[in-house]
Amino acid sequence: MPSTVVHLALAGLLAAGLLGDAFDKRSLAVILGVTILPDLDVFAGFFIAGGHRSVLHTFLIPLVAAGVVYADSRREPSWLRERWGARGLRVAWVSILAFAVAGIGLDLFTAGANVFYPVHDQFYRVSGELIYSTNRGIVQTFVDFSTSNPDPIAIGSSQEVHINSGIDPNPGREPPEVDRVFPVAQSGWQLLLIVTSLIVIWGRLRETRKV
Repeated sequence: MPSTVVHLALAGLLAAGLLGDAFDKRSLAVILGVTILPDLDVFAGFFIAGGHRSVLHTFLIPLVAAGVVYADSRREPSWLRERWGARGLRVAWVSILAFAVAGIGLDLFTAGANVFYPVHDQFYRVSGELIYSTNRGIVQTFVDFSTSNPDPIAIGSSQEVHINSGIDPNPGREPPEVDRVFPVAQSGWQLLLIVTSLIVIWGRLRETRKV
């Protein structure tokens, strides 16, 4: 399960690669701040069953945000363009992408997320592999279409799934001796992603100071 640090690392790479001339400390802070938002629904779990990875992990949020930004960009005068210029629009679009990909996507492809909540209350998890075999050709195991299960990547509703965290390790009341774990990197690829992101961001910030 990726930590918040891993989410931020991926968002940092998206910002460094897509912001172009709009990349600086302020725009980076906006992207990273937006990326943290989905993880705040960990507190929703205290009030809503299965609220963690549901309330703010829904793709409905970036879809609505994208619709608003697109509508604003098409009208004259554009509020974003008038207030922050073309830079504002670029930061807005990259923020939405970071929310969807770094904030929600990483969870969808690991422990799972309730990505259509509250319209459709079902946690999904996408995992598997995509390979080319000389005997079998191209093989993917992310979604097994050969089964009779109508939702082959579904893992349960908010009433059935609890995603543990350091804030809310177990459903219900926690025992006094509960071990609260707040991970940073839980695998080699996560640590590599964090280190790579730090290097890339550092390099891009140095470039902005030279301009």
